[in-house]
Amino acid sequence: MKKTSKIRHLFPGGNTTQGFFSYYDNILRQDEATRIICLKGGPGVGKSTYMKRIGKAMEEKNYEIEYLHCSSDPDSLDGVFIPAIKFAIIDGTSPHVVDPKNPGAVDENVHPLGIFFI
Repeated sequence: MKKTSKIRHLFPGGNTTQGFFSYYDNILRQDEATRIICLKGGPGVGKSTYMKRIGKAMEEKNYEIEYLHCSSDPDSLDGVFIPAIKFAIIDGTSPHVVDPKNPGAVDENVHPLGIFFI
């Protein structure tokens, strides 16, 4: 029998009566992470496609996956977190801008135009 991975869908931010509240900086702590990638780029450059492909590939390897969705558009994927390997890839563009805190050490910006899709 094939083992199935645990998949969760979460909203790490939301609009409240006091404005937008974000948990994006709390998805994975810097001192625990092996890598945090912040994807930057305009609409249509491949951020969501890239994150979906990473999530699907890790699902096939039976990893627990947390898909992070946009509170204003649940169909929009804003990130993928893989707890077992302490890896997160996040859409770092507006409205929930996420920037590296320790560039090159733990986290980094990546522009999807530099990514080759197979």
